[in-house]
Amino acid sequence: MIISIINHTNGQVKDEELQTAVRAINRQIAEDFEPYWSLGAALRLEGKSGKKPQKQGITDMRGDAVIYLWDKVDVDGALGYHDTNNRGISYGFVFTELSKQLNESWTVTLSHEALELIGDPEVNLLVQGPNPTDPNKYVFHWYEMCDAVQSETYKIDGIEVSNFLLPLYFTGGEEAGGRNDFLGRIYNGKTLASFGINPGGYIGFFNPETGGYETYATKGDKKAAKRLQLKIKAGKARRAIRYQRYKMEIKT
Repeated sequence: MIISIINHTNGQVKDEELQTAVRAINRQIAEDFEPYWSLGAALRLEGKSGKKPQKQGITDMRGDAVIYLWDKVDVDGALGYHDTNNRGISYGFVFTELSKQLNESWTVTLSHEALELIGDPEVNLLVQGPNPTDPNKYVFHWYEMCDAVQSETYKIDGIEVSNFLLPLYFTGGEEAGGRNDFLGRIYNGKTLASFGINPGGYIGFFNPETGGYETYATKGDKKAAKRLQLKIKAGKARRAIRYQRYKMEIKT
């Protein structure tokens, strides 16, 4: 998969700076992500057809999917641009203003979006697992690569990138000696459990009991709560946009 990267930050992020990030994230995909998931892709910075985003009915995308860097939290304008230019094409958005509000580097968000685009290009995969509010009941978890650990980062060639989940995370039981996320950080003496959440992260799922899509963060986790609220401001990211016709709830 070739993922086109389109820079619509109006000079906020220079192409030269973006190329450095693209190179680091391509290393992350090839050396860290693909060996675990057997899923690969390459990011490629493309040109754009105008100085500012225009709904001109032509495409700036020259690959198989596209991620836009957008300088404002303008989900309506951004989605309108995407829908006009790349209907039906897998996509992601990195809102650099939103990254600032989260005190997070936009390179982490780009890494996050790229890995999740690779893992679930059509944003339609779900995995059965326990309901975080009642482990005796089952829900269908979103197949997201980074949400549960999205406050955790590491560096490649000096560029900050996102931690991500490993395949065993989506299994019903704990595997002896298994790893559920790439970094494997320890909290309260334990690493991340299957279908669990690390500090600052959250998970989303379809609840067949309520018939709605819900998100969940650990009670009292202020960082996760802030992240959820800001993502709501940005249109709840691409999965929730896809499911916007359904009821969304936030529980902590």
